[in-house]
Amino acid sequence: MFGCHVSTRGGFGRAARRAWDMGAKSFQYFPKNPRSLAIKELDAAAAADCFHFCREKGMPSIAHSPYPVNIALGDTRGSELYHTTVASLKNDLAIAEACGSVGIVVHFGHLKSSDPLQGYKNIIQCLNETLAGWQGKTKILLENQAGQPGSMGITLEELVYVRNLADEPQKIAFCLDTCHAYASGTWDPGQTDQWLERGCELGYWKELAAVHLNDSKYPLGSGKDRHARVGEGCIGTEALIGLISLPEFAGKPVVLETEPGSDGTHRDEIEYLFRSMKDKMN
Repeated sequence: MFGCHVSTRGGFGRAARRAWDMGAKSFQYFPKNPRSLAIKELDAAAAADCFHFCREKGMPSIAHSPYPVNIALGDTRGSELYHTTVASLKNDLAIAEACGSVGIVVHFGHLKSSDPLQGYKNIIQCLNETLAGWQGKTKILLENQAGQPGSMGITLEELVYVRNLADEPQKIAFCLDTCHAYASGTWDPGQTDQWLERGCELGYWKELAAVHLNDSKYPLGSGKDRHARVGEGCIGTEALIGLISLPEFAGKPVVLETEPGSDGTHRDEIEYLFRSMKDKMN
């Protein structure tokens, strides 16, 4: 289900059609201004248009929370920012639910603190408050981060433990970013089997809901979050296609977050992925 991130210019239904027209079988979008936590009023007609088009085409979607969201902060920068963050996440969930999306992608964020556990406590508290009373099907999708070893949110263990410690873990799933996993040193393509086995032991793969398929401009363990087009980075096509062709990834929306091609779209990269997957299967 290869797809890409698309603009919502013209409405959510237009975003879905924009993705479909370039050959995508899934897509990602921002439910509101990606640089603001301001609440966006739901355009019910546009969301319903997206919902029905995607259902007709069998095309799943995921939403991505705005860049300022930092759930590790808690109220360390004031209760107003914390409550604004929770309200923003609730708003994203409501919009994504109306569009029929699998979930909203959320990063752990960062916190500088003398207590190494405080950030995790803040994350769990924020998740609990955001999901309290939530009755929709759309989930929060925790995404792994690209930081150096010792940073928050990079290992499968952290992601799983945070989910398990939340009040309602059934409302939380995971989104795996391949560039982040590689850049953080969590996933070494030469040791994929061991990584998969550890994920199985933890129960990570059964809660995997989506994938960000990105190559990496920097080497394994660099800690640098710089995406490259598939086959143009340090991971390479063979390793990426080999990973997502595994049973653990079957049926998941696989979304590109890379630079568009010369035509301003991801059409050529999506076609390349489908050809590469076909070659892998033959």
